[in-house]
Amino acid sequence: MAARPVVDLKALGPDFHRDPYPVYARLRAEGPVHPVRDPDGEELWLVVGHEACRTAYTHPLLSRDWRKSGDVRQIINTDQDQPALAHMLMSDPPEHTRLRRLVAKEFTPRRIQALAPRIQQLTGELLDAMLARPERRADLIAAFAFPLPMTVICELLGVPALDRAAFRAWSDEMVARTSPEAEARAYREMPAYLAGLIEAKRADPGDDLLSALIHTADADDDRLGPDELIGMCVLLLIAGHETTVNLIGNGMRALFAHPGQFAALRADPDGLLDGAIEEMLRYDGPVETCTDRLALADVEIGGVTIPAGATVLIATADADRDPERFPEPDRFDIRRDARGHIAFGHGLHYCLGAPLARLEARIAFRSLLERCPGLAPDADEATLPWMPGLLIRGVRKLPVRW
Repeated sequence: MAARPVVDLKALGPDFHRDPYPVYARLRAEGPVHPVRDPDGEELWLVVGHEACRTAYTHPLLSRDWRKSGDVRQIINTDQDQPALAHMLMSDPPEHTRLRRLVAKEFTPRRIQALAPRIQQLTGELLDAMLARPERRADLIAAFAFPLPMTVICELLGVPALDRAAFRAWSDEMVARTSPEAEARAYREMPAYLAGLIEAKRADPGDDLLSALIHTADADDDRLGPDELIGMCVLLLIAGHETTVNLIGNGMRALFAHPGQFAALRADPDGLLDGAIEEMLRYDGPVETCTDRLALADVEIGGVTIPAGATVLIATADADRDPERFPEPDRFDIRRDARGHIAFGHGLHYCLGAPLARLEARIAFRSLLERCPGLAPDADEATLPWMPGLLIRGVRKLPVRW
């Protein structure tokens, strides 16, 4: 059988970062699996369509365990034994099962729900500061969408306030690197800082999640090792804010672009807000494609064979725009039943922090609706700067006025 031609995503859509959906839809119309070249020039296999993506998420031969099964430098510019990678998102069962069980013991619904008053307080303080600006203009990302979840996850873990700016820089490089050198530096500096923080918490524990993770153990007295504590902190800090930042940013962009939907939500937030957040996640969620999978052997999906050793990406964004699953998928409709979207993943790697992201989004959007009745975009959508790469979908800045 002749080799399938490699599809250059950028050539299919020169405006690919801003609007990748037509490109994914064109590929989906031709089949569920394609060898592609991403905008950075890397060749990999892309899975599109709702059913194919769900299948790929749960396929036992599509591994996340790059540290044991493959060369981690194929996807990340760091060493194979990097402690920052010793977490459940970079592991397969049974190791994944063990790590998730230990973290889930402390990352409980009760602990998350108890954060609601503090999230509301932070939201109020951030909006107070933003709305006090005499120019009545701001970057919604810098003034609100970023500091809210970053402060919440840092306080939850017990990271000192003075260190949060450094965490933002490290996190940005880990999810959307500006250069291989900057990415490598982030993978050196963040674990080194966390190792010192963990030792300080071990000696003087506080009422925070990191202190709890250091001391938690299961029935067999199994607990997280030193590298696993570092890795889990890295995962929780990054995943704990990046998704919410871009859920807020992308959600507001969708509302700005659909004033009728925005007006309906303002008129009935009690009845429509929860559904609106699910529709925001489906329509333009914060995760464009999954973290890279490694094909441990030849894998067949939708009649196409992905060769052993290939890097595989699952196009979550396209799965949630598949007309086979969601009628008129390119229409933003806050009254739609958006359940079944996979914006937080699917299967054993489903996002542990999804309840926290939803809680933050509910409080954030309700407060914006109540306190900012005149909120409007202050820049042309086509000029907004986008996050690079295929993992996180969102804008770096969102100028607004009121």
